[in-house]
Amino acid sequence: MDVWSRLQVWRELAESCGVATLQQGLQQLWSLLLLCLVCRVGFRLGVASTVKHGVSMLAGVCALFLFFEEHMLWVLLLCALCYLILLLSHHSSSRGPFMSTVILVFLVTGEWHFFNTVTWYKIRGSQMVVAMKAISLAFDLDRGAVGSLPSPAEFLGYVLFVGTVVFGPWITFSSYKTAVEGTRLSWSWLQSCSLSLLKSQMCLLISSCVAPYLFPWFIPIRGNSVTEKWLRAYETAVSFHFSNYFVGHLSEGTSMLAGAGFTREKDGVRWHMSVVKPLSVEVPRSMVLVVTHWNIPMSRWLKTYVFKNALKLGVFPAIMVTYTSSTLLHGLSFHLGAVLLSLGFITYVEHVLRKKLASIFSACILSRPCAPDCSHQHKKEFWVRLLNLVFSFLVIFHLTYLGSMFDPGLDEQDTEEGYTAAHTIQRWSELNWASHWVVFVSWIFFRLI
Repeated sequence: MDVWSRLQVWRELAESCGVATLQQGLQQLWSLLLLCLVCRVGFRLGVASTVKHGVSMLAGVCALFLFFEEHMLWVLLLCALCYLILLLSHHSSSRGPFMSTVILVFLVTGEWHFFNTVTWYKIRGSQMVVAMKAISLAFDLDRGAVGSLPSPAEFLGYVLFVGTVVFGPWITFSSYKTAVEGTRLSWSWLQSCSLSLLKSQMCLLISSCVAPYLFPWFIPIRGNSVTEKWLRAYETAVSFHFSNYFVGHLSEGTSMLAGAGFTREKDGVRWHMSVVKPLSVEVPRSMVLVVTHWNIPMSRWLKTYVFKNALKLGVFPAIMVTYTSSTLLHGLSFHLGAVLLSLGFITYVEHVLRKKLASIFSACILSRPCAPDCSHQHKKEFWVRLLNLVFSFLVIFHLTYLGSMFDPGLDEQDTEEGYTAAHTIQRWSELNWASHWVVFVSWIFFRLI
């Protein structure tokens, strides 16, 4: 394909896909952005805090109705159940585990017996955000990080906070309380919100109009029957990645627009809500950092409220408990469960293998970058950089394999109802289960050295 033909294709994509994608995105989001702005202005009013919590709650309910209509009642039911649990366990010191158990039972039972599949996939993101907030609040009450049980207005304002209730992210109760106190409207606030929203639209364009046509229209690479499958798998994975970045940057924008995501410093207020770091995923050092930067607030939530509590079982069991908990929060979906549990094995094997190799060679090849004053003898030698690069390509290989099942070309109805087990097995079979074999061989190698 010559340069002129490629330019023609890009022009057609811009006209047929790009413009339509942006228009549809803005049509669906403008009302949510307006509600976030109303909430932000409401927090600046000199009224009682109860009124501010009421504004947050009502704006959140309106947002839920705009996106889910009558299905929002399931989210409100979960909110009511969570506060009831806090009331009933008011004098208990195990509110966190009790809340976690009840919520997981509610989600599993609801998905099995009450929700149809399409309904569940529509509301599961909001259900997950509410669940994470309620569980974190219960654990914080147990630990004394939150001094007393919030009032109904405070609790509902928190879990239904309009800046996070639809697209996330999870924020702590103390972060919400800081947002309610309100800080003045400023150019830095507006610039931070606008930048995140602009990033979200760029990621949406890449996910919908660039990634599915990456080879050979944007990158002139063709291959044989084997490499062609991997190129298609990489396109699918990148499209899925950027759809996640779209949601992540959008949630940054909505949460800051509604007043959350700032810290007070000596020289003023700094707005810095960070949900995703695309560069750390697309050009990764390790799978450990990929899962951290895929969704930073959720990673922090899992580490704080799941992993640390399960660490007494041992590192590997704690990792598997963490990924199992994430799977249950995301819903009883075979493909998500398969991906998340596979990630658990991959991150564990990568971590222990690189840790042992770093010890043997006394080199900075750990999953996370070493501190400048680390005890390793070899830090920036060529072979150290080369070995880290090999691990980076290995992570890209795993991400391509795991993301290959998120096929944007599926029928819309099939996508709404989730990917079946047969679809997952078929996609991975086409790639000869390569990633799982590599993990198995890596683990054997780790045991032998």
